[in-house]
Amino acid sequence: MIQELVIISGKGGTGKTSVAASFAVLAAGRAVVADCDVDAADLHLVLVPRIIESTDFKSGHEAVMLRERCTGCGLCAELCRFEAVKLLTDNRYRVDPVACEGCGVCVRFCPADAIAFPERLCGEWMVSETRCGPMVHACLGVAAENSGKLVSIVRREARRIAGEKGLPLIVTDGPPGIGCPVIASMTGSSQVLVVTEPTVSGEHDLERVLKLARHFDVPTSVCVNKWDINPEMTERIERKAEASGARVVGRIRYDRMVTAAQIQAKAVVETDAPSAADIRSVWANLKLETGKGEHT
Repeated sequence: MIQELVIISGKGGTGKTSVAASFAVLAAGRAVVADCDVDAADLHLVLVPRIIESTDFKSGHEAVMLRERCTGCGLCAELCRFEAVKLLTDNRYRVDPVACEGCGVCVRFCPADAIAFPERLCGEWMVSETRCGPMVHACLGVAAENSGKLVSIVRREARRIAGEKGLPLIVTDGPPGIGCPVIASMTGSSQVLVVTEPTVSGEHDLERVLKLARHFDVPTSVCVNKWDINPEMTERIERKAEASGARVVGRIRYDRMVTAAQIQAKAVVETDAPSAADIRSVWANLKLETGKGEHT
């Protein structure tokens, strides 16, 4: 059975990706790595993947003006509630692709059939090789949407590769927050690890993401990163996490060497950073089965 560990955070900047990269290294080639933070992917900066294949991600449609057919009647501009149709100097019209919501009203009512309605290219997803094993990742285009659908594709491909290669684990770097991409990342997973920080915003957003995990009935663990900048807040967060039914699996100290590791394109556990021992402890406490006959 393939286990899927999804690492998420209620807010950005908690150190989620640094933890995910270290877990990918600790899995020692027995896992597929998936970067589901498609809106702002950055796991590749540490794992330095070599892309094997790349596939366009298309979602929804966009209106495209066929200027040779446009008669300049202006009905499309009149009907567009998003103000995406712009008048040009030659009394013809064009569609602003950023403003267009793909509703299709202009296409439906254009008397000259002067508007095409192709699928919208929203980004791409890739299958790569890394020093930790196979990796599936993606990049959503500028001003593109439907990141939840793209996340689902990344997870599907990660499961497929894990099954084909006989790998027992998927380590997923999830998106921050509680929106559609997070829901698409965590539903149906084996376990969620929430990485938080001892701040007011960290505490608040942790409560929201724990509520989300309970709603989808996903087993959840919590670790506090940079715990020593506010020990009192750390203890309060841990009490709240346990009261909500989550398991506290460790603390990670504040460590300037984490930044040094990132600059070298290394995971924290690949360096002699003091916090590497903390991350190893969290990994051990998660009790993930790697297929070696023991929990690591």
